[in-house]
Amino acid sequence: LLGDAGLICIVAVISPFRREREMARAIAKGIDFFEIFVDAPLEVCERRDPKGLYRKARAGLILDFTGIGSSYEPPHAPELVLKTGEITPEDAVRQISSLLMNEGVIGSAR
Repeated sequence: LLGDAGLICIVAVISPFRREREMARAIAKGIDFFEIFVDAPLEVCERRDPKGLYRKARAGLILDFTGIGSSYEPPHAPELVLKTGEITPEDAVRQISSLLMNEGVIGSAR
């Protein structure tokens, strides 16, 4: 595992159900695991969608699409919430870096 080798792994996935995220945390047992909730309103996600997947889902061309035909269960207690409809990508990076520094995963930037 990369985490066992001392590497920091950032994994971005759409995991709409709490049970799936709990399984990911269980798999990572023994290494640092931080759930970061990228909290973007549906309208922001649709506006940022370069592939038009939300439009296709609304037209019924994609079934069970998260937020349209399938629900999303927000996490109860993520280690970090990024309200990406309100902050810049640079602010998001700073918040993630701060979390990792505060948890002792990385040292302060020099």
